[in-house]
Amino acid sequence: MDIRLYIDKIRLAVVKRFVKKKQKCYADWAAKGYVNEPLVTFIIQSHNKSLQVMHVVDKLREYPKAEIIVIDDGSEWVHHKRLARYLKRGNEFLVRANDLYENVMYDKTIRMANGRYIALMQDDDDFKDLTWVNRAITLFEHYPQMAILGGRDGMDFTIDQQQKKFDFFPYADGLSADFRFVAHVDRAPMWINKALFMDKLKHIDFSFAPFQFDDIELCLRAWLNGYQVGWYKTEFSSLSAGGMRIWNYSFTGEQCRKNIQRLYDLYQDKEFVIHNWIELLKVEM
Repeated sequence: MDIRLYIDKIRLAVVKRFVKKKQKCYADWAAKGYVNEPLVTFIIQSHNKSLQVMHVVDKLREYPKAEIIVIDDGSEWVHHKRLARYLKRGNEFLVRANDLYENVMYDKTIRMANGRYIALMQDDDDFKDLTWVNRAITLFEHYPQMAILGGRDGMDFTIDQQQKKFDFFPYADGLSADFRFVAHVDRAPMWINKALFMDKLKHIDFSFAPFQFDDIELCLRAWLNGYQVGWYKTEFSSLSAGGMRIWNYSFTGEQCRKNIQRLYDLYQDKEFVIHNWIELLKVEM
């Protein structure tokens, strides 16, 4: 046996027999107010931005029947400790990872979430109030086949067959409406109907790991599985520069080049069918 394990075994035996420790009890657990079936799960991805996360969590705590999951993805220890002390309510969770980035960790925590609707967020997101949450729930209830709803950029795409190239860009109308169906949306916020996600989408595509354009792929795959992707106006703002721009500037360029080619390989013959479904929905709205 490892000598450290042996010493710890003796220490715990002494504690058990001779040291009076405050015992955990059901009342302590109940006081935390755990909600078994939250309507909404907020998932925030963070790297070295504990103060910004705390600012956002303060606002999210105002929403009833919600749970909050913060992904601490390889932060310096001071940020991890600060968040561990702060996220102390029954429906607040801190998941520690070691620089696995967005693709893997969003996918893992989607499976962990108990909310019917999941909001994927970034550590630089900010908003005035929770109107954006109530509006999202209303839209999901109105469009039961909508798997994904974005509140940042609603985007379109084209396939250039001659140059074998995938291009994406904002809609020409500038998304002047408060809501519309779109080819794909960018994180964040990016809402997911968990039941629809688990039914057919199953995973964020790991071939795009560790990050970049997997949100586009998920949206296009949703359309091909008979689901819908929407965009709505949220009026989000940024607390600071995003983590990708701060920590991964060169790496981001590398991922863009690799994953844009991956998008072309996967969806080079799917442009017509996706755009056709969007046009049909626009007529029905």
